[in-house]
Amino acid sequence: MFELAIIWDWLAFAIRWLHVITAIAWIGSSFYFIALDLGLRQAPDLPAGAHGEEWQVHGGGFYHIRKYLVAPSQMPEHLTWFKWESYATWLSGAALLAVVYWAGAELYLIDGEKADLATWQAILISAGSLTIGWIVYDLLCKSALGSRPTMLMLLLFGLLVAMSWGYTQIFTGRAALLHLGAFTATIMTANVFFIIMPNQRVVVADLTAGRTPDPKYGKIAKLRSTHNNYLTLPVIFLMLSNHYPLAFATENNWIIASLVFLMGVTIRHYFNSRHARQGNPTWTWAVTAVIFVVIMWLSTAPMFGSYEEAASRPLRPAEALFVENTEFEEAYNVVLGRCSMCHAREPGYGNILWAPNGVLLETEGDVARHARQIFLQAGVSHAMPPGNVTWMEPSERAQIVRWYRSARQGG
Repeated sequence: MFELAIIWDWLAFAIRWLHVITAIAWIGSSFYFIALDLGLRQAPDLPAGAHGEEWQVHGGGFYHIRKYLVAPSQMPEHLTWFKWESYATWLSGAALLAVVYWAGAELYLIDGEKADLATWQAILISAGSLTIGWIVYDLLCKSALGSRPTMLMLLLFGLLVAMSWGYTQIFTGRAALLHLGAFTATIMTANVFFIIMPNQRVVVADLTAGRTPDPKYGKIAKLRSTHNNYLTLPVIFLMLSNHYPLAFATENNWIIASLVFLMGVTIRHYFNSRHARQGNPTWTWAVTAVIFVVIMWLSTAPMFGSYEEAASRPLRPAEALFVENTEFEEAYNVVLGRCSMCHAREPGYGNILWAPNGVLLETEGDVARHARQIFLQAGVSHAMPPGNVTWMEPSERAQIVRWYRSARQGG
């Protein structure tokens, strides 16, 4: 019979797989169309209303592409819409957020040292912040600032910095950076759902009815698409950050996240300039490298909270069950002998300077807090220790499984 923990872990894996696939499709099409748009060329034989054209070669064939700045003179018979890549990415990401961070709120989302939240309160803040962020951003875009894109981008950056700091005051470091990424991704998908697609539908409706479309709809959609283009790389960084404690588990993680948005701008500026044939701004790579070095320096700050605080943090009732269990002592000895040399406050194995993924497995409280992870990675599977470098025996893995199952059953 499958353990609930195993089923849940595979569910998270399946959703993550879907999320990565759809994100690749969305990011790929987004980058492609930005590059195509910036690289359009003028030609003497362009039809009325055409803004530019591009010849491309791929997969053994040639493609001749033309862009109409507002719309063609009549509605084409076949029209391909690009929207589901964005929708599927956000929906799968929201599902992953719920499965990992909401269902596992006590482990991944709530940090009792920062805010003593009930699970429902943490979930409400998590979901509510994504909605409120979109509303504030949308109001800024629809204000007079919409005609001043540079100022609007600066205000958007300020909003992201404020949210970065705010998340770190409430959630765990891992959850804070992940939520900042979700916050940004929500803005991007909402741009597609609430602005870009509706505006395109207005243009299509005008064409179908024989009316001349208003160019303002295209301009508005283009502004939001440009924002999405500059936000893409930081979102990817933030989504990957939960695997790297040096990014999420330092006191400066909100500053690191803020600087990542600047790197996103410098990197995209280089490629956008190249695609638009507006020079070769190699200085952007120097700026990006400097920012990245600053990020590495900031990451050397102490991990969130002292290790002493982590050791003395009281166990929640669900965690205490794993210590009070009759199988705990033997399982604890296995973990101490096979895992704690790396997962320690001062690791003593090889060149490891920090506990991998920020997971500490020294005290009884440490082991109880990470019982599910230990069960999945060292009991059910052989993921840990990596390469079985500490020679964990099958009988020791079996002991971990007995301990976890017994505790879950209240034994």
